[in-house]
Amino acid sequence: MKLAASFATLVALVPFAAAQSPVWGQCGGIGWTGPTTCAAGSTCTVSNPYYSQCLPGSSAPPPPSSSPSSPTSSSPGSSPTGPATKLNAAAVAAGKKYFGSATDNNELSDTAYVNILKDGQQFGQITPANSMKWDATEPNRGQFTFTGGDQIANFAKANGQLLRGHNCVWYNQLPGWVTNSGFNSSTLSSVVSTHCGTVVGHYKGQAYAWDVINEAFNDDGTWRSDVFYNTLGQAFVPTAFQAARAADPDAKLYINDYNIEGPGAKANAVSNLVSTLKAQGVPIDGIGVQAHLIVGQLPNLAQQLASFGSLGVEVAITELDIRTTLPASSATLQQQQRDYQTVIAACKGVAGCVGVTVWDYTDKYSWVPNTFSGQGAACPWDQNLQPKPAVQGILNGWA
Repeated sequence: MKLAASFATLVALVPFAAAQSPVWGQCGGIGWTGPTTCAAGSTCTVSNPYYSQCLPGSSAPPPPSSSPSSPTSSSPGSSPTGPATKLNAAAVAAGKKYFGSATDNNELSDTAYVNILKDGQQFGQITPANSMKWDATEPNRGQFTFTGGDQIANFAKANGQLLRGHNCVWYNQLPGWVTNSGFNSSTLSSVVSTHCGTVVGHYKGQAYAWDVINEAFNDDGTWRSDVFYNTLGQAFVPTAFQAARAADPDAKLYINDYNIEGPGAKANAVSNLVSTLKAQGVPIDGIGVQAHLIVGQLPNLAQQLASFGSLGVEVAITELDIRTTLPASSATLQQQQRDYQTVIAACKGVAGCVGVTVWDYTDKYSWVPNTFSGQGAACPWDQNLQPKPAVQGILNGWA
């Protein structure tokens, strides 16, 4: 009898244990039907009426399960019309065009991932990470293929999301027929014009913006040595922009680069180029700031975004992630939350900054661990598609 009673007690406890959310997992909020208790060492903590999260060592009150109380001005992510609990909704409430995410074709077979990505209130804009690059769209000269790009463009369209084209001219991921061709300047100029015009033209009316020129400068502000600059000098830049404008007059045309998040030689080089292009009548509409950042090491982003905006062009944070050494500690994730808030607030504070795109929303598909040894945990959602403190940081930044 005593053994049977113990077994019955154990069985009764199993569903309770299985129903617990992990640390950083969701544990409550209006409409939430999942677990409402947390793993040992964490407590279910209210972020807003629609979202509660298991935070380590917290002792906040339990989440609401019915009608929300009236939002106050201090509620994270609140707005005059109610709680903006999803990231794109919060960005739009802050007066921006979008909050978005990059994605890649292989990821679209992951149903759980797609169910989050396709929510237009969460992500209002989509960037294809690879399928519109040169090697994917023109693997052989004059032979264009758009299967991968079309899949992502159609995904964005089906879900009412803006599409960002990425990219026309970049030194990397080029097919050999471009890099090893030995083309003279006249031929290569024609190749650039044809490629940009054809790719941008294929998506005419579908893309809000295009990264026409990607990563043209070294960190010291000098021009990158590649097949385009070595053959054409700076002339490849206006050639690409003019072809893109002719192919889609309504798309916003950007130059995009990394390590221009704060003042410095590279940011100055981009500014000087944009000023020169505008003076020459070359069609350029925006500067993309990639923002592949490190936890606790943010540059003066607000100052630099304002400086770029003063040139009379749009500014967008196009590839945001904030990486750290693995494994990420609780303290690191809290700092990451503050860093995401700082980045978002910088965009919010600059009238010309139209939106922010994370370079994929989940650590499950982040490029960081394969590029920076021992680094990772860079995205707002974790490997298990659970929101991290960074999500609340983003909401706080838009609030």
